[in-house]
Amino acid sequence: MEKIWLEKSYPPGVEWEIDPDKYISLADLFLKYTKLYEHNTAFINMGASISYQELEQQATDFAAYLQQGLGLVKGDKFAIMIPNLLQYPVALFGALIAGLTVVNVNPLYTARELEHQLKNSGTKSILILTNFAHVLEAVIDKTDVEHVIVTGVGDRLSKVKGLMVNLVLKYVKKQVPAYNLSNAVTFNNAMASGATLNFNPVKIVGSDLAFLQYTGGTTGPSKGAMLTHRNMIANVEQSNAATKNVYEVGKEIMVTALPLYHIFALTSNCLCFLPFGGTNLLITNPRDMPGFVKELAKYPFTAITGVNTLFNGLLHTPGFDKLDFSPLKLGFAGGMSVQRPVAELWEKVTGTRLLEGYGLTECAPLVTMSPYNQESYNGSIGLPAPSTDIRLIGDDGEEVTLGQPGEMWVKGPQVMKGYYNRQDATDEVLKDGWLATGDIATMDENGFFNIVDRKKDMIIVSGFNVFPNEIEEVLVMHAGVLEAAAIGVKHDATGEAVKVFIVKKDPNLTEKDIFDHCHKLLTNYKCPKFVEFMDDLPKTNVGKVLRKELRK
Repeated sequence: MEKIWLEKSYPPGVEWEIDPDKYISLADLFLKYTKLYEHNTAFINMGASISYQELEQQATDFAAYLQQGLGLVKGDKFAIMIPNLLQYPVALFGALIAGLTVVNVNPLYTARELEHQLKNSGTKSILILTNFAHVLEAVIDKTDVEHVIVTGVGDRLSKVKGLMVNLVLKYVKKQVPAYNLSNAVTFNNAMASGATLNFNPVKIVGSDLAFLQYTGGTTGPSKGAMLTHRNMIANVEQSNAATKNVYEVGKEIMVTALPLYHIFALTSNCLCFLPFGGTNLLITNPRDMPGFVKELAKYPFTAITGVNTLFNGLLHTPGFDKLDFSPLKLGFAGGMSVQRPVAELWEKVTGTRLLEGYGLTECAPLVTMSPYNQESYNGSIGLPAPSTDIRLIGDDGEEVTLGQPGEMWVKGPQVMKGYYNRQDATDEVLKDGWLATGDIATMDENGFFNIVDRKKDMIIVSGFNVFPNEIEEVLVMHAGVLEAAAIGVKHDATGEAVKVFIVKKDPNLTEKDIFDHCHKLLTNYKCPKFVEFMDDLPKTNVGKVLRKELRK
């Protein structure tokens, strides 16, 4: 496919190609910028902060403990199962400079999900929040895990505040169930031990595995995407090339509400801000929207990443519209389609753009993003990142003509090595260096891409293709609708019919209101036949609506 986006739409100053070998490894990148920006604040969480110099020292201490204290060697798998706390970057970079492969784990996993991921990855050691240690206890004997490090929410705060936080969570809020993990050590004891040990630098190259990043899995159990140091460096360079005229060195505060164990925040927030000497404001519990807004009021934040549901939630939280948005440069949305009403309200309230991007775990994750000079929401996922090729493939296996929908195939230095221990699954999606994403997209005459939907989410009504995203966007245009999701259900007359799930903004909203609204804006076969009102839509921890749960 001709790269018409380069000459027609790329913003001024954005290079067409990046160098994925600019750094030898993520360890090389980390050590370069922690020295260069040693006095800058790297991370803030719950009122505590850590400078780049402190981060390097603490990461080195943790690496020494992993290496000398636990006997872990290059290539061993190290799992991190904690939310956004200061412990996360310390453990992350400690493991990376020690040459370990990081296995990010969702802290809310059930025992079954945790067992699968630990067994599939061959994880040898894990850092886990005490709140979830009982889940690990239930499955650890079925895994290869030999070493457990436990940490409390308050462990990196001041002594008094940290002790109070941990005690309140355990004894007042009862959020730390009893557990018994023999030989488990505390994070703070591991750090103290590491400070007395010598770290031996490890030779790491671009082809070494940096992460086993598990996908939600479109079918069957989740799969570990093998992301190398070169994959991650390429995506950092691609992301930063696309925003090089936006961010200023040493002057940025990025709001990190999405969990760092998710590939979006891991790359776009944690890793991408290193070369700018920027600060990540870590939000531990973004579901507490009033608390989230209070935290935002304390800092002159300049950027924020999120998903549609997060931005929508903030916009409907009292006090958000009273914040000072003058330092804010942009909001960057991914993970799911941004709905036009949400984007337009965001721009109205904050006075800044909400740029949309597209990515997937298998691409570390960035594939496309809106150009930094885009003035307002246009409904697209933007332009391919530098050094990224895209093809749109039709059902006949050939490239589609301009403007026609086809499955998006991606090629570039950010594309994963494959799925860990799953050659069958790898062969299904990697074809001669191209990653078949399973997402249906179109490209316009200026090189902007639009995601129509995933193949598996398509609804077929009387032979007509219906895409849930379109229906959902129409639904949230109704003033009485807060959130909406659409799925296909079996129907005798039409094969499938559209069913929608609605979270009300107006308690007086009725089924008739929904039907009347949709018939005004959608062709008849796209209109829902069934409506179900819900208090909440099922979502992942990142905020993506789980249509598969609704289908059940």
